[in-house]
Amino acid sequence: MRRLLAVLSIVASLGSILTLLLAPPAAHAAPDADLWARWQAHDADSTATIDHSAFDAFLHKYVVVHDHGPNGVRYGDVSAADRDRLAHYIAAMEKIDIDRYNRDVQRAYWINLYNAETIDLVLEDYPVDSIRDFGGGLFHHGPWDDQVLEVEGEELSLNDIEHRILRPIWPDGMTHYGVNCASISCPSLRDSAYTGANIDRALVDNAKDYVNSPEGVHFEDGRLIVSKIYDWYQSDFGGDALGVIQRLRRFAQPALSARLDAQRGDIDGYAYDWSLNSERNIERHGFQPDDD
Repeated sequence: MRRLLAVLSIVASLGSILTLLLAPPAAHAAPDADLWARWQAHDADSTATIDHSAFDAFLHKYVVVHDHGPNGVRYGDVSAADRDRLAHYIAAMEKIDIDRYNRDVQRAYWINLYNAETIDLVLEDYPVDSIRDFGGGLFHHGPWDDQVLEVEGEELSLNDIEHRILRPIWPDGMTHYGVNCASISCPSLRDSAYTGANIDRALVDNAKDYVNSPEGVHFEDGRLIVSKIYDWYQSDFGGDALGVIQRLRRFAQPALSARLDAQRGDIDGYAYDWSLNSERNIERHGFQPDDD
């Protein structure tokens, strides 16, 4: 009997492990903003800049702008030479002594580095249906926890950049409109690089584009549906549904702002599409490139 019970226990344990292995990816759980104090150093008086022209050229070449939908990336068209240029840009960024710069230059640097590394990771495995299809480990999906960069001797993951540097140092919620997770429902990847001079204006423009797009905010049969970003990171957008709606109204066009005001703090649902933000996927969703 004891042997039988032992065998049954082993079988049950194997069954539990198999269930974990075969289970679908868990819902995205946002890490807290947890400051990595080592990256607080900066020089408020510095006028030095960082050259992002190589990344800017890459974005101009491969990002397709859509006026009324998310921008697409022509991953399949990236040449071997441009892939090398992207890798060299990332390597150059890793060598920068970022402590020497002012806060605006630093913010642009970290967002560009995050986005460039994300593109590079996608290109390593392309074609893929979603960024969550590669990277990670046994119990998490996607590349965000993998240590893929090294800056000033510190190994960094994408999550380190977003949640331990950008969000805690700049707790205004605008980081979410800058970093791009290579998904259709993420705020669009811009077709130009951020700089210390343009970072504030660019993030505001991104916020306006996103809030006034179906991926950010839309209504279904009178029900307010917003991006899951505002659920995952509610603490960055006012702390509750009313706070989220107030933040949305900052960037909403007049007609949308009036509808949001009528909600009186009620959000009826959240949505998010993890499909890769490839131009092919964007076109399949019916969005056409900007004529400009």
